[in-house]
Amino acid sequence: MHIAVIGTGYVGLVTGTCFAEFGVEVTCVDKDEDKIARLIKGEIPIYEPGLEELVRKNIREGRLHFTTDIREGVQNALTVFIAVGTPPRGDGSADLSYVEQVAREIAQAMDGYKVIVTKSTVPVGTGERITKIMAEHQPAEMFDVASNPEFLREGSAVEDFMRPDRVVIGAETEQARAILRDLYRPLYLIETPFVFTNVATAELIKYASNAFLATKISFINEMANICERIGGDVHVVARAMGLDGRIGPKFLRAGPGYGGSCFPKDTLALVNISRGLGQPSRIVEAVVQVNDAQKQRALQKVREALGGDAGGKTVALLGLAFKPNTDDFREAPAEVIARGVIADGGKVRAFDPAAMEQAREILGKKGITYCRNAYDAVKGADVMVIVTEWNQFRLLDLKKCRELLRSPVMVDLRNVYEPQTVRGMGFKYVSVGRV
Repeated sequence: MHIAVIGTGYVGLVTGTCFAEFGVEVTCVDKDEDKIARLIKGEIPIYEPGLEELVRKNIREGRLHFTTDIREGVQNALTVFIAVGTPPRGDGSADLSYVEQVAREIAQAMDGYKVIVTKSTVPVGTGERITKIMAEHQPAEMFDVASNPEFLREGSAVEDFMRPDRVVIGAETEQARAILRDLYRPLYLIETPFVFTNVATAELIKYASNAFLATKISFINEMANICERIGGDVHVVARAMGLDGRIGPKFLRAGPGYGGSCFPKDTLALVNISRGLGQPSRIVEAVVQVNDAQKQRALQKVREALGGDAGGKTVALLGLAFKPNTDDFREAPAEVIARGVIADGGKVRAFDPAAMEQAREILGKKGITYCRNAYDAVKGADVMVIVTEWNQFRLLDLKKCRELLRSPVMVDLRNVYEPQTVRGMGFKYVSVGRV
């Protein structure tokens, strides 16, 4: 089988590369000529552990191809995946202009029957919109439209594709289901659960899944805030909750709020979808509000650790990406903290193992020094703030940090360290949900 993947962003590149690793002939298409030129050389534009090696391997073995010519990709393929961006509009709704444009281009390039699959996260009803666009150029019997939402975690995307919790396929015809079932056949060998449904249900499953995970994060953050008032320990609360099989331990880690490319965008989109249907999602609306407040609470913790105001002070930010093992700075709590400190008249010294370039593009250089490593960042700072729980921040030489800091203050927004240990070394220590 030969497939085409339109869009070589995070989802498209991982999807195309992993299918190639399964032995499928894959052509990835993108309009960005510079990006395609780099990909042909095996240079990937994102940070994702293990992905670059797989890209180079499958290019070398002749299964993975890159082009800017959508006609070339579509005409050779039986299945065409749409994996372009669906960024949020000002009202939180998903911008489908890229999806619609690609659907037209696919229809115009087709030379036979195709299954058109949305891999991008799209609102319920997008499958119908694509079908109408395709029907303007092709007879109904020449194509099927399906939904195959992705559940890739940044930093673990390759493993998530190769060994997923489940594969969701929304299709309206048995022919489309059979083709997609055959494409995913390697996962049957490891007994991966498959969910077959219609297109609209598949579209909703992705939003429902991300919104529920975001709900767990916002819920435990609210419990952490209560713990701070009563002298409780959110670690113990989360562990006890997680031992209940109906709840489970995952996504019950208190922190400065969620970020990244999925949870913020998808929760806002689901709120917008629900309102449009006249069935508001009150829980998801609250999740969004709690998360926004939690980021501001993280900034306030930094201010309070500095005596109430960051003006004239220097803050060392250890970690910029919204989570470890990614370079994704979108909607990251570190952005709220950095902008807040600078607005107060303070300065920021920042270090992240992967997200420095993205952060520099978004934050610029005014008021921020981008440092070589964690120790360079804390040098001369009035407070060190752990914002992202990268492994290399888990065993810092705290004695060295104390000597480099202007004052021994740590704000641990990921609860990486034990309060008694850090305080025993002479630090003023602030965490999330622990006293």
